[in-house]
Amino acid sequence: MNELLTLFDLLLSASLVGLAFAALTSREPRKAVILFIAFGLLLALVWARLRAPDVALAEAAIGAGLGGALMLAAARRARKEPDAARDQ
Repeated sequence: MNELLTLFDLLLSASLVGLAFAALTSREPRKAVILFIAFGLLLALVWARLRAPDVALAEAAIGAGLGGALMLAAARRARKEPDAARDQ
């Protein structure tokens, strides 16, 4: 049983690193935000595995939920007004 949990933790860690790299290197803002939200949800699972349920709930609600929604709105706004920032 312990080996299975260790394997799960390693898989979870590798997934976090992969999602972080993919989010940072994505050229499309919408895709990067979606990857960031997935990263936040997996990070909440990591906090739960570390027996910190309060931090896990805060990460899921604020980090992935609210932060992701705000970034999606910003990406949508930036897509509508791409030339406004360049003109300044």
